[in-house]
Amino acid sequence: MRKIPITKLGAERLREELKRLKTVERRKIIDAISTAREHGDLKENAEYHAARERQSFIEGRIKDIEFHLSESDIIDILKLKHHNTIVFGATVMLREIDTETEYLYQIVGEIEADIKQDKISVTSPLARAMIGKSQGDDIFVETPNGKKTYQVIAFNYA
Repeated sequence: MRKIPITKLGAERLREELKRLKTVERRKIIDAISTAREHGDLKENAEYHAARERQSFIEGRIKDIEFHLSESDIIDILKLKHHNTIVFGATVMLREIDTETEYLYQIVGEIEADIKQDKISVTSPLARAMIGKSQGDDIFVETPNGKKTYQVIAFNYA
């Protein structure tokens, strides 16, 4: 089975979330289920069913995080040899050629990807197109809206 790359910071965040889920959220949900049971008939008890659904979500998330951490290859991006090219963990500033719009993305593992935080998965078409490129290089990416061309403005590993 292949190891899943994850940044050191991403792994730390997952461990923190796992700890919170196991120590805080589990306790809250146990209390909520206990309180809901005291309200009587469980068949028509909406609080009980909501608490059980929340419990199911939390336990699923715990298993998901544990799996990803056990299958992860934790990469300290500050120790990578990149030879002035873009590799996993790089934070890259791109300019879309047609619109002159600039974007800033960090290339991260699949589990830590979050476009709202400008973190894209190493397996995404854009990240794959960036890997191995240098400052000033053009990048071509096929998107649902057609082919896009970007230029690498800068990148770093901070």
